[in-house]
Amino acid sequence: MSSENELLTTSEMGEADRLAPTFGMPSLALMEKAGAAVAAETALMVPAGSRVAILCGPGNNGGDGFVAARHLRERGYLVRVALLGAHRLALKGDAAIMADRHDGPVLDGASVDSLCRVWADLIVDAMYGAGLSRPLSGEAAAAVASMNGCGKPVLAVDVPSGLHGTTGAATGPVVQATRTITFFRRKPGHLLLPGRQLCGPVALYDIGMPVAVLEKIEALTYTNAPSFWRGRFPRPTLDGHKYTRGHAVIVSGGIEMSGAARLCARGALRVGAGLVTVASPPDALQAHAAQLNATLLKTGTSPADIAQLLVDTRFTAVGIGPGLGRADHAMEQVMAVVTSDTAVMLDADALTVAAASPEVLFRAIAARKRSVVLTPHEGEFKRLFPDVTGSKLERAREASRISGGIVLLKGPDTVIASPDGRAAINENAPPWLATAGSGDVLAGFVTGLLAQGMPAFEAACAAVWLHGECANVFGPGLIAEDIPEALPKVLATLLRT
Repeated sequence: MSSENELLTTSEMGEADRLAPTFGMPSLALMEKAGAAVAAETALMVPAGSRVAILCGPGNNGGDGFVAARHLRERGYLVRVALLGAHRLALKGDAAIMADRHDGPVLDGASVDSLCRVWADLIVDAMYGAGLSRPLSGEAAAAVASMNGCGKPVLAVDVPSGLHGTTGAATGPVVQATRTITFFRRKPGHLLLPGRQLCGPVALYDIGMPVAVLEKIEALTYTNAPSFWRGRFPRPTLDGHKYTRGHAVIVSGGIEMSGAARLCARGALRVGAGLVTVASPPDALQAHAAQLNATLLKTGTSPADIAQLLVDTRFTAVGIGPGLGRADHAMEQVMAVVTSDTAVMLDADALTVAAASPEVLFRAIAARKRSVVLTPHEGEFKRLFPDVTGSKLERAREASRISGGIVLLKGPDTVIASPDGRAAINENAPPWLATAGSGDVLAGFVTGLLAQGMPAFEAACAAVWLHGECANVFGPGLIAEDIPEALPKVLATLLRT
């Protein structure tokens, strides 16, 4: 099995298949290994002697199914195969060859419902793969209904039939898999919702695809995992001190929402920033002073105050937005931050007030030498980028291109995109991370990593992963205040590797 970070779109995976023979790996050999892998995964789900129904489609996914049937029989399973979407004699290419090697009857679509509901202990969905771009209909749609309604475990090959492998979208009937098996590299649709829920756990198998094809494809989409950014992560050194670990500034709003700025500051401090200063308006100063111990305070958050503060080059990153408020001068505060020479994180109200004139913000970002990280949730994204449509991955990439900033589009399948085309999809966030204030802590993680000099794209990716892992370590019952306190345990594990 394999766990490499690259994610391949359906077109990129098609290109990998096309290139494989030029590197000495014939397509028929890949299909044989893929089918054997399906059999191996099936054997992990049900014991030998079980009844396995394999539903094959007319393409290469169906070919994988025919191979799996042969291997399962050799392992002692009872196997029945049904072919949908084509007559056996109409199959072409590798699928036709593997069907000819299948020693046994091939049923048609009319038998699928009884196979699923009555006969089978497990169903292998080998009907349609990741490249399907039209809704399923006819006997394929009926087969989906049978699989979803039978109460039996379903192993999907490549992706559940009906799911788009690049977007993770289902435009019509789609199989709800118990588990999915895929090959060489996962696809974005395995991680993006609703695809992630429809796939169940995804097993990735190495079937001998030459890794050299990746150099030709030049994939730009990745799984967000430590192996992707660990080399850029700041590590404390024996001769270091607080002044070498960066100084972050968090701009606070008024007292009504001042807790958001404190959560952000706590996140920046916990993630390793040597110093954190909260720039506070006078009415929130006492609230901050009563609850912040290791954090410095600075009075004054007018646009002029912010501009003057950030002239000091000892401040290495600034975060603005959590609890900022939407006062008349809020956009001027944001612009004072963006026009500074400091690394910048924009969140929450900073994005909302900028939505009234986004082109002003984007021009200021374009004029900067250093990157800006924008961290919208879906509502803020729609306000700031009202004309950007498509899958979550496509929208994050387009927004990054338009804005010139690193876009961290939040959610259970957070996407981080860079103007250079790179994008990462996160998958470690548990459901209980959806709690008030958690985004403020994430904003602090981003700001704290920027303060330590971590490149902006990698900093955003690392912050998102750490945020999810803190929630996993803490467990259900999590509230935002718990996230920074779980971080030391997460960092201890991360820094040991």
